[in-house]
Amino acid sequence: MSAEHRKKWVKLFIYIGLVAGTFAAYEPTFHNGFTYYDDDAYITENSHIIQGVTPDSIIWAFTQPHAYMWHPLTTLSHMLDCQLFGLNAAWHHLVSLLIHIVNALLVFWIFTNLTGAIWPGAVIAAVFALHPVQVESVAWAAERKTVLSGLFWFLTISVYIWYTRRPCIGRYILLFLVFGLCIMTKPVVVTLPFALLLLDYWPLERVKWNSSIKPSTSIAESPQKISAVLLIAEKTPLFLLSAILAATTFLFQKSGDVVISLEKLPLNLRIANVFISYIKYIGKIIWPSKLAAIYPYSRLTLSDPVVIVCDILLILITILSIYIGRRRKYILVGWLWFVGTLVPMIGLIQAGLQPMANRYMYISILGLLIIIVFAVKELVADKTSRKIFVTVSAAGLLFSLGILTNMQVKHWQSSLTLFEYTIKVTENNTIAENNFGSALFRLGRYNEAVAHLTNAIRIWPLHFKARNNLGKTFLKQGKLNDAIVCFDEIIKQNPKYAEAYLNLATIYAQQGKYDLVFSNCAKAEKLKLNKVEELNNLAWTLATIGNLPSEGNEKAIEYAQRACELTAYKNMHVLDTLAAAYAASGKFNDAIMTAEKALSLAKTAGQKDTAREMQSRLELYRTNRPYREK
Repeated sequence: MSAEHRKKWVKLFIYIGLVAGTFAAYEPTFHNGFTYYDDDAYITENSHIIQGVTPDSIIWAFTQPHAYMWHPLTTLSHMLDCQLFGLNAAWHHLVSLLIHIVNALLVFWIFTNLTGAIWPGAVIAAVFALHPVQVESVAWAAERKTVLSGLFWFLTISVYIWYTRRPCIGRYILLFLVFGLCIMTKPVVVTLPFALLLLDYWPLERVKWNSSIKPSTSIAESPQKISAVLLIAEKTPLFLLSAILAATTFLFQKSGDVVISLEKLPLNLRIANVFISYIKYIGKIIWPSKLAAIYPYSRLTLSDPVVIVCDILLILITILSIYIGRRRKYILVGWLWFVGTLVPMIGLIQAGLQPMANRYMYISILGLLIIIVFAVKELVADKTSRKIFVTVSAAGLLFSLGILTNMQVKHWQSSLTLFEYTIKVTENNTIAENNFGSALFRLGRYNEAVAHLTNAIRIWPLHFKARNNLGKTFLKQGKLNDAIVCFDEIIKQNPKYAEAYLNLATIYAQQGKYDLVFSNCAKAEKLKLNKVEELNNLAWTLATIGNLPSEGNEKAIEYAQRACELTAYKNMHVLDTLAAAYAASGKFNDAIMTAEKALSLAKTAGQKDTAREMQSRLELYRTNRPYREK
């Protein structure tokens, strides 16, 4: 067997190993459900998504933001999942896992083609596939955008490698088109043209530093060398696409009020967080422990000792990388890849409350892996004893990473397991406390929910969602006065919080104070009504309380229809509410048809208890009687 033939077999076994190992590590993801941490906004309660792929949904995907971002390919992928699998979470997770596996295979292909080194490429690809820091991107359904953007990121690099072998306009157009698809997956890909420039420096060696260096005449052997100015000019169309995407994303997020102002989060704190986050990211990659779904903001300033130490470390590493990188180019390229690809998410322009996130390292991790793997390759060189030691160590490392990833995936089973774990591994985490309290609320564990929601408010008194959730919990407990205090406090702090008005209307409906019901409904209607849960709760209360003026019955239908529109008429509970609202208004034919659809969905979902309750209400409607809460 020739050496070339052996290489092909080795590569084949590596590909098979990457697929099998990644599947084994992520096997628990097939037992995970959706979480109430963006999965609802992205998938389960987004009417445009759950209706599947239709002409209207395609137009919406390309013309409207999806969760304050423009990423139509990601949006379409969610729609296609719903078209094929409905809301069966296992299939959604499988698609994300398959994309991640393809990404790992592409990483191996890219590094073997760029460097000619099979085993270093295999190790980089395997760590990329199995490192537990990647779990958030793969096991979180709403993070489809991360793995999908990774797919088109690596496809763009693959086409770029092909282009550099024989540059021509046809190949460049293909490169431009693939990158055009890439920017439709996630805004963070804006740094890809910069990454291509790094690859020009090493390992493509396309940069001509001296005029005496002539372009390679053997195109098949290596790319042509051209000046740095021309290399930058070559990327200009790609940089223009990146600039358009960056501006579009900023405008969408600004209009959605998710960009944090400098008044709320001063520049001093943001710069301090930059230095802290970079060092923490390195730490998470080297020692992946306490990986949380959301990290609390430290709010340290530039004068804090921890920040100063991080400043010095980051500056020293950068200086060393530049100095050593003159002779060992992979070190400079790896470091700049790590630092540069994290820039869009590093928090100088803050969208949301997260100071850092594991998913941000999906592409950036490759920078540190380049440094570590190729430094080890150089260290062992031709020394057999060192090679044996490194081989055994690498095998042990990959096995350990696979085990850790398998364990980390299990934390994403549900909102309850995810945020219970997050609270354990972080401190003063107001978002995790709120989300855990919400999960407990949905399970009917109200006393426990109150404790965690109260803690969330203690940590951050202006956490409106936590206070709103606390009020809803009091409402379920029958503590109406305590609930009113919560909602009044929200309105005092934020008069544009529509859900608070709807929840107050629900309480006043139970108390028979119909003038206050309608006044709060009127205030809510002036704001954006897009919360399915609050709309459904209010509609249910108005429809089932009895002795309500006709105006109240019409409001019940209006709110239930709005909730149905937001869920594309595919949510059994919301349809059940609409049926009750129709019955309360004497529209029994509409009530029967709607209740039958809700009942069918409940039976399909295997929810027998819910189906029995819906069947009993349906029998009432068939005898022209509305349903009343006891």
